Amino acid sequence: MEHNTLQGIIFDLDGTLLDSTGMWKQVDHKLMAYYGKEVTPDLSERVQRMSIEEFSQFFVTEFQLPATPEQIAKQVADMVEEEYCHLLPLKPHVPEFLDWLDQQGMVYGVATATYGELAQAALKRLGLWERVQFLLTEQDAGAPKTQPDIFRLGAQKLHLGKRQIAVAEDSLYALQTAKAAGFFTVGVYDPESAAVWPEICATATVHIRDLLELKPMLRGV
Repeated sequence: MEHNTLQGIIFDLDGTLLDSTGMWKQVDHKLMAYYGKEVTPDLSERVQRMSIEEFSQFFVTEFQLPATPEQIAKQVADMVEEEYCHLLPLKPHVPEFLDWLDQQGMVYGVATATYGELAQAALKRLGLWERVQFLLTEQDAGAPKTQPDIFRLGAQKLHLGKRQIAVAEDSLYALQTAKAAGFFTVGVYDPESAAVWPEICATATVHIRDLLELKPMLRGV
């Protein structure tokens, strides 16, 4: 393959390491129900690419909610706090795969679009916090994953060049961003992204349904 010196991985969190995308699909509905608003069929798709700040501003403006964007962001964080701190599980075989990466001497970190404090709480609860080299949020990068800033910052944290790093994501738009920026990309299957799975397969350098499937692929690059 073109990238033949992979030494690190930048993992997405929700839908890649953490089984949480189904929960996020419900947040839009709960927020709209709280304010007595109807949910449009394409709502989840429209907000998927947004940062927390964009998401909050969108809801205030689009639905004329009687709240500030900052209040909406706090309300959503409160809605999902219990899930991250106590309930959300890892996706299958995550610890086993990280054990294997450690054995190979590969370094890795997490780049997420979610709230940093909640992502950290989940990683600590699930025993991953001490294992990852970094946790980066879109707020840290100053841009959403529609732009490559967060992946470039992750590369700096790993002290590696982009051609030495794989970006593992379940989101089509994030894969498109990382691919355009020159990273090796790994499309990770998540049931909530099933509708765009064919596009993910066509976009990513490689695609997998389980992280353990990545082991022979990394051996061969």
